[in-house]
Order: sequence, then structure tokens, then C-alpha cells
Amino acid sequence: MNPTFIPLSDPDITAAELKAVNEALQAPQLSGGPIVEAFEEAFAAYLGCKHAVATASGGVGVLLALKACGVGPGDEVIAPAYSWREAAHAIVNIGARPVFADIDYWSGTLVPDKAEARITDKTRAILAGNPNGHPAPWTELRALAAKHGLVLIEDSTEAIGSTYKGGLVGTFGDCAVFDFSQPSPLACGEGGMVVTDDPEVAAALRRYRGRRPEERSSVVIGMTAPYQASMSEIAAALGLAQLNRIEVILAKRKAVERCYYAYVQSFEGIKDPYVAPEVDEAHWLLYLVHLGTRFTRSARDQVIDDLRTENIGAAAYAQPLHVQPRYTDLGYRRGDLFVTEKVADRAVALPFHTHLTEAQIAFIVGTMKDTSVNVGAGTPIYL
Repeated sequence: MNPTFIPLSDPDITAAELKAVNEALQAPQLSGGPIVEAFEEAFAAYLGCKHAVATASGGVGVLLALKACGVGPGDEVIAPAYSWREAAHAIVNIGARPVFADIDYWSGTLVPDKAEARITDKTRAILAGNPNGHPAPWTELRALAAKHGLVLIEDSTEAIGSTYKGGLVGTFGDCAVFDFSQPSPLACGEGGMVVTDDPEVAAALRRYRGRRPEERSSVVIGMTAPYQASMSEIAAALGLAQLNRIEVILAKRKAVERCYYAYVQSFEGIKDPYVAPEVDEAHWLLYLVHLGTRFTRSARDQVIDDLRTENIGAAAYAQPLHVQPRYTDLGYRRGDLFVTEKVADRAVALPFHTHLTEAQIAFIVGTMKDTSVNVGAGTPIYL
């Protein structure tokens, strides 16, 4: 890699992680062993939930969560189109239909009233996320799910450590899913975790995840076709070491966030990073800036290209799912979700990780300011 390149993400790896992985590599069992179980127990304890089931990825974790909660072919699942794409893909991959509802302009989270308007007699679940680390309105979503007898699944793949009304994200749904690939603060290459307090859901998750050698003769487990979606001992060792340091990692990222904010205030018309009143702490997945409303999607893309030309790893945060071919085939079109499109088309993700220096942040923000003025004829950006 070009030494002057500033990557979008860069895992916080120390000697503790290297030692843990080295020990796992020297163990006689590389999959489905004691380290995976230790990671599950530690993660459940971290959240204060009863069960945690490690998976090969967050995407397959969403799929297993849906199946374990009884969602299947013919069902509808309400979800935002402004989210991690793998969450919606999982709905399709089990034969259900994603029903997209619009988001809040400020937080990017699913709006309960708009979700309720999409409920039909086929609706089985609500899959809501904490986009870029900002918790969704879980009190209202929980009430909505209870009112209509729906399963509530929490997509926490982007929000480890964020808190809402005194509780950590991942504790508000019937089950919740975390992802440990980059740019997550807790990164172990590829991996995920599904958490729940329901013992039946936990048992189903483990059945769908895979079978251990000693379970091959089980009639009950043998009736379920598993997805062979287990986490390796190596990934679990890395994840467990990162979990042991998660508060330190999050604190270092907060320091980077504060440094960013000190520099972005140089933008005319700057708005403070939005955090809803009921949110105690939002731990951002990436550092997002939003271009002014006069910017088009193509202008946003030009800004990103200009940043990359300067060796800055920038990206569009989320391409609205309902305008992607997989979902236009289901009848969705641009214009269906006004707020989603307005927000997603102008969002730019900037590098955000613990290794950023103040000089790099100053360069990123200065470059962003110059290119946004050039492309947008002086239109300011805002958080």
C-alpha cells in the first residue's frame, strides 16, 4: 500500500491480539472449539444477555436470526433501505420479502410510524438497524412489534458500544446481530455474533449454524439442515482479545472524533453531529459528512473521486437498497423513499480509526472542504 494513503479503516491490533492468535494457531483444534465458546460467554456477559452464538459473518448471522425466529418463504420483513446491505440480502436469501420503510432525516434510523404503515397480514418481523452507530428509537419499535405481534430483530452490525436510554445496543430486540469485519471497532477478519435471551431461539441458532462431530447422531439436530456457518478458533481468539480491550478502543476512537469535529467547524454552516435526545452515546462506525442539498449524487461521487486522488480512502456510506437491481426486480423504484434517497445520495464516509493523526485529519478535512467547494460551487457541507 502507498505509505501516504490514508485508509478508510485500520484495525486496532496490539501485541495482545497477536499473542492470542499465535496461541490459537498452535492449538490442536482450529474450529468449533473452546475459544469460540469463551468468546460467546464473554460477549454475552459484556451485553448482559443470556445467550450469544458466534457465526462466520454478520450477514449469515442475520440470516440465522431470521430463521431461528420463524421467518421464512412468503413472509414480509419491514426494514430500512438505508442500512448494511447484507441485512436486507438475508431476508431475500431465506425466501422472504423485504418491505422498505423510510428513515428519519437526522439520525438515519427507521421511523416507527412509517414502518407501521407498511405492516400487512404477511408481516412477520421488523429488522431495524443502528446506522453508523446511532441507536434506533427502540422504545417505540418495541411497542410497535408488541402491538402487531411481530418479531423485532436488532441489526447492531455498525454500533457496538453505543447506548440508548441506559442500555447497550444489542439488548432491545428479540435477538440482535453484530458484525466483526472492517470497519467495526471490534474486528476479527470475518465473524459475527447473534445474541438473545430466548433459549429456544438460541438453540435454533446453534442448530442452523452447524453440527459438531459429537452431535452427528442427534435426531433433533439432524432434522435441521445447517449452513456450516461457524466461527473459527483463530477469529474467535482475535475477537476475544479485541473485546477485552473494547472500552480502550472506543475511547481512542472518541478522541479521533473530537479531533475531526475541531477541524470541521471551519466549514460555513456547520451543524453539530446529531445525537437524538434519548441516545446516551453514539459510537460511529465511520466519520460521515453530508453534502448540502444542492449537491447531486453524481457531485457526491465526484467529491469521493477527488478525495481518492489525494490518497484519502473515502466512500459513499450506503447506496439505497431499493434502487439496486436485486430490489428493483421486486418493484421498488427511485422516488419510493424520499428521505432515504436524500440522505444516502449526499453522505460521504471519511477515514475513521485509531491510527489517524491530527495532521492526517487536518489534511482530510481541508481536502474535503476544497473539493466540495470546487464541485458544489461553494455549497457548504454539514454533519
